[in-house]
Amino acid sequence: MTTDPIRWLWAAGAVALWLALIAVIVWRLRQASAAARAQSATLAGEGQAVLVAFASQTGFGEALAWMTARALSEGGVGARVLSFADLDLGMLKNAGRALLIVSTTGEGDPPDPAARFVRRLMGAPAKLEGLRYGLLALGDRSYDRFCGFGHAVDGWLRRSGAKPLFDTVEVDDGDAGAVRHWQHQLNQITGAVSTPDWTPPAHEPWRLVARTLINPGSPGGEAWRLAFEPVGALPDWAAGDIAEISLPDRDGVTPGSREYSIASLPSDGRLELLVRLMRRPDGTPGLASGWLTGEVPIGGTVGLRVRVNRGFHGPDDATPLILIGNGTGIAGLRAHLKSRSASGGGAWMLFGERTRAHDAFFNAELQAWLAAGVVTRLDRCFSRDPGDGRYVQEMVAAGRNDIRDWVARGATILVCGSLEGMSQGVHAALEQALGADAVLDLLETGRYRRDVY
Repeated sequence: MTTDPIRWLWAAGAVALWLALIAVIVWRLRQASAAARAQSATLAGEGQAVLVAFASQTGFGEALAWMTARALSEGGVGARVLSFADLDLGMLKNAGRALLIVSTTGEGDPPDPAARFVRRLMGAPAKLEGLRYGLLALGDRSYDRFCGFGHAVDGWLRRSGAKPLFDTVEVDDGDAGAVRHWQHQLNQITGAVSTPDWTPPAHEPWRLVARTLINPGSPGGEAWRLAFEPVGALPDWAAGDIAEISLPDRDGVTPGSREYSIASLPSDGRLELLVRLMRRPDGTPGLASGWLTGEVPIGGTVGLRVRVNRGFHGPDDATPLILIGNGTGIAGLRAHLKSRSASGGGAWMLFGERTRAHDAFFNAELQAWLAAGVVTRLDRCFSRDPGDGRYVQEMVAAGRNDIRDWVARGATILVCGSLEGMSQGVHAALEQALGADAVLDLLETGRYRRDVY
């Protein structure tokens, strides 16, 4: 141990900077929560307001809920905005009118914040004869159960005696035409003749400044680390937020945008992603991943916007954190680790990939965080390595006793990576370790959060 006072001063200064950064992050989260409550109260106005409730996994449904509330307010109708996490039967009974924005995850599953609503309310019909409702169902037709949870909520409301204001509006992968139809239905409620501008914030130009293949020779496909700098001012974001990148037109067709977990923080001065090069059955590169990893030149620009994803924001620095992921899901987990300090509650990472030789992503950083105490435990598995062959859900099952101990100390669990296989296997392993009711309680209280795709 050094006795050099200069080194001690530098170390103390570094710790002070870490603590200041964490304090700013916590303050911003609290300010955002208070601002949302104040905005909802303002939009509600006087008299009975329309209840606008959202079940959102990645933040798109929440954004549409606030747009809905503002459109009602501008049309002279008060609106009260709530998450399904805060919604109860009494609120529905007393609402009179409700507009529900309901996302579906995977094959018909509810978003995590809606877990308590499903468990406590949807098991049997309720008495909601006095409720009239409209429902906006968000989904993706590439899944068999398109808008499955939205339809489940609609069916439960009908069986409970509630009457629809209009037929359910289905939105396929953010389809603008379906959203405009929802706006038309809002105009019927308010009597407005003009449609508010729901154009999302414009994609701003960002310059690609670095692109590195980080797993050459991997049997799992190429993974590229991309770094972007804004052409204009650097926006703010938090660990867990999402980068939405606009794709260029192809043969006169606009392919829309793609979402990626952000792997960096604003303090890094740039936005980093980890993108897997996907290939079609004929071997040609995927539309988005092929463009980003091979076609955009260094120095070239892309249209990008940062989207808030509160459903994957982390806890305060003092709270123990269990990070679980696989593949490029380490990008979202890395951002959370970058926001932690060595004096915090500790972080345990469980990560799985194909081979240690090629796919130990961000290994130097993880080892440095482990040595500094930011990461207090690091478990990795590699499914293609002889002598290993495990998947991350198997590590979760093997570590169930320690996971119980961490959860008992108040730990939050964050899962990032593939929806099929990994997240489902991890969820099952957590239920085995903690019990299904305990896992549901963690979901309901925000101590178990997922960013899966």
